[in-house]
Amino acid sequence: MSDFMFKALCKALADTLTMVGLSAIIVWFAGIALALVLVTTARGAIFSAPALNRVLGGVVNAFRATPFIILLVALIPFTRLLVGTTIGVWAAVVPITLSATPFFARVAEVSLREVSGGVIEAAQALGCERRHILFNVLLPEALPGIIGGFTLTVVAMIGASAMAGAIGAGGLGDLAIRYGYQRYDTVVMAWVIAILIVLVCGIQYLGDRYVRRLRSR
Repeated sequence: MSDFMFKALCKALADTLTMVGLSAIIVWFAGIALALVLVTTARGAIFSAPALNRVLGGVVNAFRATPFIILLVALIPFTRLLVGTTIGVWAAVVPITLSATPFFARVAEVSLREVSGGVIEAAQALGCERRHILFNVLLPEALPGIIGGFTLTVVAMIGASAMAGAIGAGGLGDLAIRYGYQRYDTVVMAWVIAILIVLVCGIQYLGDRYVRRLRSR
């Protein structure tokens, strides 16, 4: 591999890590907040608001049902309005975040719903306020499942970042398309695939290890 291609590969890797990292931070906070709202506003829940729950659930399902490549194109005007451009790392953060947040929210919602009702009732019997139940009971009890779901979400975001390279988002996907596919450079394509595999395996390993540590406690 030439020095030029090595530098291009390093830059593409840095771009992918940047766009996935920035998106992951936003998705973590937005997804958990959205999941908490979905769980606590269901009928009979501690902040029961069925109408709000149905509307919010419908919006989440609409985003989840839209394939990423379609969402990527559909959000071009919004992305331009928000970050001033439709190419580059920052432009990719917008669709990746909007695609991953509903997915992670639903996964986190499942983990929150699996928390035993007896635990919540015990907290209520002890006089805990609703906000204490949210942050001191629900979230800690559901954290292993939430971390596991977040690991899956980050892995999916890596795949989405590679797909975003098709419209000039940069990163490993862009490098694979411009050099590996359009120029028939199988060496570049092989390197990109190998790096993506290492990234996915590394993130999955770290996530699984952290989940095991939480559950052992």
